[in-house]
Amino acid sequence: MNAVAADLVERPPTPSRRWTGTRIAGTILVALWALAIAGLALYLVQSWNPELFDRYAGRYWSGLIVTLQLVFLSIILGAVLSIPIAWGRMTKRRIPSALAYAYVYFFRGTPLIAQTFLIYYGLGSFRPQLEAVGLWSFFRDAWNCALFAFTLNTAAYQAEILRGALESVGRGQWEGAASLGLSRLHTLRLIIVPQALIVALRPYGNEIILMIKGSAIVAIITVYDLMGETRRAYSRSFDFQTYLYAALIYLAIVETLRNVIEWIERRLTRHLKR
Repeated sequence: MNAVAADLVERPPTPSRRWTGTRIAGTILVALWALAIAGLALYLVQSWNPELFDRYAGRYWSGLIVTLQLVFLSIILGAVLSIPIAWGRMTKRRIPSALAYAYVYFFRGTPLIAQTFLIYYGLGSFRPQLEAVGLWSFFRDAWNCALFAFTLNTAAYQAEILRGALESVGRGQWEGAASLGLSRLHTLRLIIVPQALIVALRPYGNEIILMIKGSAIVAIITVYDLMGETRRAYSRSFDFQTYLYAALIYLAIVETLRNVIEWIERRLTRHLKR
């Protein structure tokens, strides 16, 4: 009887091997990445060209300013435009809902570079009409076209971020505010939006980072942003270190933004931690 009972006792699982095939493969990949990074750093140190850096450092700086201005303005304008789009996505009215859905569907479903080309090259075909309404002076400038395209693109993404964040707040928050006599506008401003922004912070940060990296495409339409200045530096020096410098600058921007967003999130959610 005791032997039968001992057989029925659930035995502990067999401990896994310390060095499985997956772990070995992962360790090898990490080591290869570390060697690649170390080799790149060693190459940059050994082939450092101070003359090249001094010659184009000012141009890199001016290109960086253009990139930051383009991304900052497009994010701000896109945030303003995303509010009515998000309302259209959330409303039950058929026409605004259909228009907002079509807008989001198009700008999220097509590449940003295609949208930029459509605005920069496509609107040029309608120059007489644009001149008639006084808009040609705006759309003939490549930077303005890039700003317009980026604003329309990020507005679609920000509208979905805002919609998802607002809908993540429980219905009970509305009901509790109504029981206290708060109007819907005060409920939205004082209760719903602060909670929704905490949810939306990470997606908003990711959208800003994606816009910074995506802004490099404006170099194709003759905007001398960071990548545009990099292309010009390479065309004159034929030294691919110019692209390495640009990659390091983009990496520094992204890493800085990531840490800032994490710090803001920790500050906003410190009351939720136990």
